Amino acid sequence: MAAEGIEEFSDHGDFTNPSGFEAPEATDLAETNLGDPEDRPGAGAGTDMAEPPATYSIPPPEGEDEEDDGELPADFERLWKMVTDNPQDFNCWTDLLQYCEQESHMTASRRALNAFLARYPLCYGYWKKFADLERRAGHNKKAEEVCVQGLKAIPLSVDLWIHYINLLLGTLNMNLPESIQRIRSTFEDAVEAAGWDWHSDRLWDLYAEWEKEQGDLRAMTAVYDRVMSVPTQLYSTHYEKLKTHLTTHALQDVLSPEEYSKLRAEYRQSQIQAKKEGSDPTADEGEERPPGEEDPVDSGKDSDEAVQKMQELLLASREEAYLQNEGEVRKRWNFEDAIKRPYFHVKPLDRAQLKAWQSYLDWETTEAEAEQEATEGTSMEGQEGSQARKSIAGHKRVLILYERCLIACALYEEFWDKYVHYLEPRSLEETRSVYRRACEIHLPYKHSFHLQWTTFEERHGNISEAQHILESLEKAMPGLAMVRLRRAGLERRVGRLDMAESLLRDAVEQNKDKPHLHAFFSIKLARFLHKLGKNPSRARAVLQEAIELSPDNSKLYLNLLELEVSGDLRVNGGGVQQCVNKALAAPLSPKTKILFSQRGLQFVEDFGTSVQSVLSIYEEHQKLLNELGGKKRGAENGDDDPEKMSKMDDGSAMTAPAQGVPPSMPPVPMTTPPPPMMGGDMSGAHGYGGYSNWYQQQQYGGYGGYHNPWNQYNQYYPPS
Repeated sequence: MAAEGIEEFSDHGDFTNPSGFEAPEATDLAETNLGDPEDRPGAGAGTDMAEPPATYSIPPPEGEDEEDDGELPADFERLWKMVTDNPQDFNCWTDLLQYCEQESHMTASRRALNAFLARYPLCYGYWKKFADLERRAGHNKKAEEVCVQGLKAIPLSVDLWIHYINLLLGTLNMNLPESIQRIRSTFEDAVEAAGWDWHSDRLWDLYAEWEKEQGDLRAMTAVYDRVMSVPTQLYSTHYEKLKTHLTTHALQDVLSPEEYSKLRAEYRQSQIQAKKEGSDPTADEGEERPPGEEDPVDSGKDSDEAVQKMQELLLASREEAYLQNEGEVRKRWNFEDAIKRPYFHVKPLDRAQLKAWQSYLDWETTEAEAEQEATEGTSMEGQEGSQARKSIAGHKRVLILYERCLIACALYEEFWDKYVHYLEPRSLEETRSVYRRACEIHLPYKHSFHLQWTTFEERHGNISEAQHILESLEKAMPGLAMVRLRRAGLERRVGRLDMAESLLRDAVEQNKDKPHLHAFFSIKLARFLHKLGKNPSRARAVLQEAIELSPDNSKLYLNLLELEVSGDLRVNGGGVQQCVNKALAAPLSPKTKILFSQRGLQFVEDFGTSVQSVLSIYEEHQKLLNELGGKKRGAENGDDDPEKMSKMDDGSAMTAPAQGVPPSMPPVPMTTPPPPMMGGDMSGAHGYGGYSNWYQQQQYGGYGGYHNPWNQYNQYYPPS
């Protein structure tokens, strides 16, 4: 009878999902067993499918050998290949699972379900199918293990908890005391894990009805009293059932001895008070007796009038709790009503749904923080205990809401990010558990969140874990330059410069067939060797080798020029001009060549040892302008509009001679302000090493002061 009643609860509810692959619950995988990918079903099958690290493969229990159905069904390999070739195609998975179910092939079904649930553990319907599959095959122990694994993945799943309890009721010998204790313990685990969910009403009702069938009316009362402090969708239904329960059974049967004694004492006190006030002349409780006469012996039986009044007192105390809970429900009703899809699905949520979750989370967090502040500001001892309980309950409600949200929004990085920001000030271990669950299960290809996880671990001193995360991410998503740079940066920050250099050098070697990436890592390696290794010769060799492979990459020449300019001119004074000449001979754009020529002219002006060398470089620059930019020659020779010239850094020297100065007097020579790259970090301001600009066409208009910078040489050096 109990099992039938439970099945009725299991089959009817607000979130019944016949398709079986949508999960209306939240999840906590802090205790999920994470295994090696090679041990998972489907590994080593000749595919490149990137499996998430979590596994839910169910080993055969003791005494139950895993049966082999012989050869796999005809179309299994074809469908299996489809999911391995495209593991993120949810429809391919459902086609495979449906085919295995139709074929009733145990081995194929196990293989498919294990692989599917490792990737989509929030699909509670398939955990139920898996457990039913094992039970029909006579493997009751294995069916229990499937349910346990599923509940580790989705501890808030009311449906899965009920399915698990149904399984136990159908397989255990309920005549044994240990079976009764196990069911009660499972119920306690269920309400502890999922009892605070908005849609947990069926679980509470099921628990109360089961206690009634066991003949323990007091336990039934305790269950309803507990749910009266939990804001759920059917809160009023629980209250009505509790009132019926309390008024249809003897009070001493539904109340604990302590509460019953307290209730009787309260009733007697009310009778005495009524007599003193004269409001109840029939009240004879506590009447004075003649000296020497003892009080009548309490028979333990109450009059009908006393029972009725005690019931009224009892219901009044319950109504107070009910009204308080009703207030909490009303606060949340509109938020809950706005959530249309509380279960998991691979289909994207619309913007309104995402906004509804965000608003609900923000509100619940604010409520919890307000209760926390009230607790800290309370001084009275009694009130302090009450506020502390409210604060704990508020925090628990926030956690439950986040877990519910991360069912419907499991594939949305922003909600995981919001969760870890809430948890980090409160518990580092819980925060770490959320990061692990997000990155290893639900967001295996969201590299930005993985990098955020490494930052968290490094910030809190867990360097080995940060290294492991980055290594795993690079194996799962090879070729991401940001990950390799983060690995090198982590090694550098912990003082392992040799390992950082090795990582960068390996990246250079591995990308020789990819010129852009090869140049990118070559620049990073050269800057590392120059700035930290203090070895400009090795840095120069790296850049020169990269230039041979990518002679048309202007960034390489610019970084080589920076290297030469920042070096000791007494040791390698000709390095700058050699770099400029190399750039002028390379297959670069005319605009880029003019830029390098300008840099060479500026350098010799600042550091040249003779005026002849300056004049020689100036003449070569003028020839280059004639060859590559004839139309610009007029502007270079000072033919620009004076108004435009006045907008330069020192326009007074570029315009006509000032009043009072003889026209025949030559203007004072001036030096053009040096470009930012000279002696500075080119990778930051101008994108020579930045991620955002690496694959963009370099814009050379950003070198301030070069709109018309060279016409002063026309006045300082005579034309050749």
